[in-house]
Amino acid sequence: MQLDDAAKEFLIESYEGLDQLDREFVALEADPQARARIAIIFRVIHTIKGTSGFLGLGKLESVTHAGESLLSLLREGTLTLSPPMTAALLALVDRVRAILKSVETTGSEGAIVVEDLKKTLLALADGTAAPAPPVTPPASPVVAAPAPVVAPPTTPAAEPAATPIAIAEPVAPASPASPVSGEAGASASVADTNVRVDVSLLDKLMNLVGELVLSRNQILQYSAHAEEPVLAAASQRLNLITTELQEQVMKTRMQPIGNVWAKLPRVVRDLATACGKQVRVEMRGKETELDRAILEAIKDPLTHIVRNSVDHGFESSAARAKAGKPKTGTLTLRAFHESGQCNIEISDDGGGLNIDAISKKALERGVVSEERLRRMSAHELEQLIFLPGFSTAEKVTNLSGRGVGMDVVKTNVEKIGGTVDLRSKPGAGTTVQIKIPLTLAIVPALTVMSGGQRYAIPQTHLVELVRLEGESARAGVERVHGAQVYRLRGRLLPLVNLGETFGLARTADAEADTGLNIIVVQADERQFGLVVDAVGDTEEIVVKPLGKLLKGCAVYAGATIMGDGRVALILDVAGLAQHARAVHAKTEQAVTAAAEALADGAAGEKQTLLLFSAGGETLALPLSSIARLEELPRARLERAGDRSVAQYRGGILPLIQLGESAPTDTGNLQVIVYSSGERSVGFVVEQVLDIVEETVRVERVSARPGVLGAAVVQGRVTDFLDVGAVARLKAPWLFEELR
Repeated sequence: MQLDDAAKEFLIESYEGLDQLDREFVALEADPQARARIAIIFRVIHTIKGTSGFLGLGKLESVTHAGESLLSLLREGTLTLSPPMTAALLALVDRVRAILKSVETTGSEGAIVVEDLKKTLLALADGTAAPAPPVTPPASPVVAAPAPVVAPPTTPAAEPAATPIAIAEPVAPASPASPVSGEAGASASVADTNVRVDVSLLDKLMNLVGELVLSRNQILQYSAHAEEPVLAAASQRLNLITTELQEQVMKTRMQPIGNVWAKLPRVVRDLATACGKQVRVEMRGKETELDRAILEAIKDPLTHIVRNSVDHGFESSAARAKAGKPKTGTLTLRAFHESGQCNIEISDDGGGLNIDAISKKALERGVVSEERLRRMSAHELEQLIFLPGFSTAEKVTNLSGRGVGMDVVKTNVEKIGGTVDLRSKPGAGTTVQIKIPLTLAIVPALTVMSGGQRYAIPQTHLVELVRLEGESARAGVERVHGAQVYRLRGRLLPLVNLGETFGLARTADAEADTGLNIIVVQADERQFGLVVDAVGDTEEIVVKPLGKLLKGCAVYAGATIMGDGRVALILDVAGLAQHARAVHAKTEQAVTAAAEALADGAAGEKQTLLLFSAGGETLALPLSSIARLEELPRARLERAGDRSVAQYRGGILPLIQLGESAPTDTGNLQVIVYSSGERSVGFVVEQVLDIVEETVRVERVSARPGVLGAAVVQGRVTDFLDVGAVARLKAPWLFEELR
């Protein structure tokens, strides 16, 4: 019968405990006053009793409870161990072993009788002379493990105290399999098929397999260029054996995520009680396996998320009843494998995030301006909770309020190459999704070359490879505020030149190549293109930690030894994106202008846009955000302190010049007037080009301040100006008045 993991673990631990008891009883007979040994026996029986009750093994629980009662008195010194007590306790060990054998083979406790033994144990504990069933004396104090069927008790003997208790021989004993027979594996118990190994030994074994993989890669690379059939055949055989060995050793490091989840129901129960709430936990995918190192790394993040869900996510029972929800909230933990990664979702059916409270706290702390706050989407506001020290709690308690929980989650998950996302729906609950690699030891990676150096990119970050040839390579790349972008299937893709980022000179081969290699990678659910000189093969690499001098480099995730014996650095895609400012982290996006807000407002309809030039670039603004277009004579330009102003409509109009160069028209100034409330400011531009109607989709492709994003307007990539950001950058003395 197939046993679940909990039952198997119980059987293994119980068999080990019973084997220990056999040794302890032998030693205890020589020294009946050894309290320490009695305490060891008590703990083993107590553990078996508790777990058997949890698994619904009633007979086993009742008989071990009777033995525990006797052992408790012996441990406390109330009773002194006597030969009848020793015999009864040894019979208990054998009866327990018989029940465990029955559970292992049939899945149930079977017809094993325990009432006679329970009465004897309880009578010995009470000090009364209870009769014991007559039995055949065993050959030794430790009785061999019997079959799961026991003969019923017969007429009591006259001298029960002097007769040791043992288990009767089975009615029809099965022939045990010979240890040397081919069927030994089939009849071996669950305890015989499991071995406990020290974790450090497994780590050493994993390191040796890693070195073997590196040697395998070197031999394969050599044999590919050597025209020796014997060597080629041997290297292929080595490749197969190494791959199979690697898979099996990797399994020894893999553990079900249920091992980490096991402590969470207790955490939820205690926190819910402290908060006066009712919460139950549902677990799905407990059998999903992860590397032991990964499991250790996510213990704290999972605990923080669960604590936040109970404290912040769930409403009180009264509030849930008023909202038409069940009084008991449900916290769902779900794990599954997808695309070579492990996805972990922690969902609650609480009230969801309070966006208004988050917005208010963000304004109080100066994280965002009021103008930017109006343009941020709900999802971007939700990401603010990952900021260090950010909390919406009204007061600091022992559960929350310091703003470190979600920050710790994001930091720890990103350390192991994972990502965190959060989705919330008001009144329906919140879901936190964590994506992490399955293992950190051996990973498939793509090798790339740039500036004569070789790098490895973990395959989990790869989206696609793009190769542009000849004229397409020259015309396909455009510049937005100095940043390179490529239009990939109608979507703007920021580009990062790996050689330029690392300050590497191009090789002669790279200079001769007229094409362009773009590796499309994903960092924090944002995509960008990595421009490299050449693309190599994909192969499994062994991740080696960086030395102390390189640990501070956020662009590297580790190092590996390639097939030719040379060292290659493993790129940290998220760190590289931040270093090159190709994409923002979600928290940074939340505190900067959101291009999507503008795009959402124009979805499916045309916008009227004003196109103008400034600093040698074409910029755009929605015409609806502009008060007036003016052409002011330069003679009207005046100074007020260190500021440029002009008299305008009976007032004073502060002027801000866009671009680094002076206006080309020396006679008149092209001014775009922007108004906010009762205040106005004029942006001096080089030239107003056109007013067009277009359906645009603005995308965030650059980290340059003052730009909402870029979109394709009239066949060209055009930046959209962020008026509030420019005012804050160019004239901070006006910013407070324009917010």
